[in-house]
Amino acid sequence: MEMTDPGEVGFDPQRLQRLVESIQHDVDTGFYDGAQITVGRAGHLVVDEAIGFADRSQERALRTDDVLVPFSISKQLVVATVLSFVERGLLSLTQPVAEVLPDFGARGKGSVTLFHLLTHTGGVLADVPMLPVEDLISLERFTAYVCASAPETPPGQRVLYSKLGAHAVMASMLVAVDPGKRSFDAIVADEVLRPLGMDSTTLGPPPGDRYLAPVVARYRRPAGMFTIEGIEGSGHLITAPGSQMPGAGYTTTAEDFYKFADLLRGGGVRNGYRLLSPAMIELAARNHTGEMPNSLLDYALQMRNWLPWPAYHGLGFFVRGDALTPGPLPNLGSKGTFGGWGAGTSCFWVDPARDVCFTLITVGSLEDTDHLPRTQRLGDIVLAALTD
Repeated sequence: MEMTDPGEVGFDPQRLQRLVESIQHDVDTGFYDGAQITVGRAGHLVVDEAIGFADRSQERALRTDDVLVPFSISKQLVVATVLSFVERGLLSLTQPVAEVLPDFGARGKGSVTLFHLLTHTGGVLADVPMLPVEDLISLERFTAYVCASAPETPPGQRVLYSKLGAHAVMASMLVAVDPGKRSFDAIVADEVLRPLGMDSTTLGPPPGDRYLAPVVARYRRPAGMFTIEGIEGSGHLITAPGSQMPGAGYTTTAEDFYKFADLLRGGGVRNGYRLLSPAMIELAARNHTGEMPNSLLDYALQMRNWLPWPAYHGLGFFVRGDALTPGPLPNLGSKGTFGGWGAGTSCFWVDPARDVCFTLITVGSLEDTDHLPRTQRLGDIVLAALTD
């Protein structure tokens, strides 16, 4: 990808070099194994690095074109496609999900709307259930399971992060209303991946002989959100042949995901292709959950002696907001900074006020209360390197 000198777009190159140095130090000390990282401003790519190992056990150096498992930043690919369907009038933020998927209305979920799914306030299946592998990796079977499940909280009353369920339902909504009667993976490929040139991004394992880095855990504290076995097992699920897990199942590179982040930075357009309007991005990057905390991280309050902080959920994105938090978004970010993060491995964000976007995907999954401060630290290093 074409690079620009950081100084030409308002970065102090020496201060920005601290980003690479910080990651290299983490790798050298065994904190994790490797990282792909990109930074851009005003449409200019200024950092595109692969640092450390793709497979430490084999001493295989990480390359920028190695494919990685980033887990939950997959969700934002689903979200962007859903929002584009809203702009076309094919879906509505306030419509009950059961109007599109009648089976979803079972067991008291009839009033749950698309807005609730996007903001994780619908009470929809939070954890990953103990199901056979063939059911977990099948979009149709897993959606049917979620539709038949009882709500865990009433809609709108709590931020209950749904690890897989809500995004499987939204993916199935896309299929149900798509005029072209395409499969979910074809919809995202047609609407997002191919137009942006995200040729290294696929739902499930990469095709052909592309190298896919193994998913390994590098926990230094007790397991919280995911056990070591759970995080490594999830990697095997995602990379199983035919796997379709929209909420966490894409494989990609930081270079590819930079293109997606840069489209969001550009107000929904990149290289002449428009996916979303500036108005939709502004709405999506607004805090829609008030001061409610994210219950996903309740365990961290005791584990790390952290105080509760607001979830700040937008429409499918995490939003920086006002509070100082333990992560994942940079505390130096403007109030409107928004993005996503994946369990132990990844984070991307866009700071519209400073015209900056950032993508990080790592090898060697951290326990999430280490991962979130790590992504925040690296993001703050980026923004501290700006000179204007």
